[in-house]
Amino acid sequence: MLSSVPRPPASSPTSLWRNLLTYGLIAGFAVWCVVGFHRDLSQISLAPLIAGWPAVLAATALSLFNYALRVVRWKLYLSRLGHVLPWRFVSLTFMSGFAFTLSPGKLGEMVRARYYQPLGIPISGLMAGFFVERLLDLLAMILLAVAVLAELQAYRQALWVAVGLVVSLLAMLAFMPWPTVAQRMASHRLAGSKLFKAIQSAVTMLGSARQFLKPGILFMGLSLGLVAWGAEAVGLKLVGDVISTAPLSLPSAMGIYAIAIIVGALSFLPGGLGSTELVMTSLLHAHGYQLPEAILLTLVCRLLTLWLAVLIGWICVWALRGKQ
Repeated sequence: MLSSVPRPPASSPTSLWRNLLTYGLIAGFAVWCVVGFHRDLSQISLAPLIAGWPAVLAATALSLFNYALRVVRWKLYLSRLGHVLPWRFVSLTFMSGFAFTLSPGKLGEMVRARYYQPLGIPISGLMAGFFVERLLDLLAMILLAVAVLAELQAYRQALWVAVGLVVSLLAMLAFMPWPTVAQRMASHRLAGSKLFKAIQSAVTMLGSARQFLKPGILFMGLSLGLVAWGAEAVGLKLVGDVISTAPLSLPSAMGIYAIAIIVGALSFLPGGLGSTELVMTSLLHAHGYQLPEAILLTLVCRLLTLWLAVLIGWICVWALRGKQ
């Protein structure tokens, strides 16, 4: 029974400087875009978007559908940990992590763990669920990117890096005797040091991740990820069709979206800022879009898939703070 939701701790000076740095990078990137692409930006016309507002609305709905499916997956992981929680609480806590999605590798999203710890859910289990979630998202993106792999020679290297990363992590999770490693570490002479404790926590987390990789829940998690991220790629095509007359097939839209997100994730920049936009714009331009059209479509896509999530995340943080 949930009687209250814990309040997040006050921001520390370190987190304040980190936030200032993150949003400073965002502001710097925006200024760089305006300076570097001012000629193309001046040629952008919003008339197609205004005329094609139903497509923009549909793309927004598909982004919301993406969030809903990921909430379903997170609730499934919480159930596997032995905690059946109300849908509203799970939805709010999951999406509150979106407020911190502008962090390298989206690690800031793990802030949602603070809401579960008072309920007795071990942090190792939550971290394991988050780790597998990110891993399956990357695998889903790779599968979507395969749709245009033959056309995109320049990005094959990034894709194969992502494939190698996923395969290595899955093999490591499957074959390493994590419980035995954790036991040996507990009896090691350095077991009391902070660094050793941090490593031991990571080992415990990796051992906990195995419960999410059994065939049934693994297939369900990957399927939900594929449909969720595929939905946002469909949104890219819908908006693209009203911005430009250049043909953009659904497989191409999925591949372009997936490869841009993969490159952004591998860059470890906050939210993939800069790298994702540049790759998406370049790929759209290569597929026949005029540069102003490619820039506009990229901006709309990122507005509906990244910044909409950040906005919803902060609304959820506010809702959880006010809950008694």
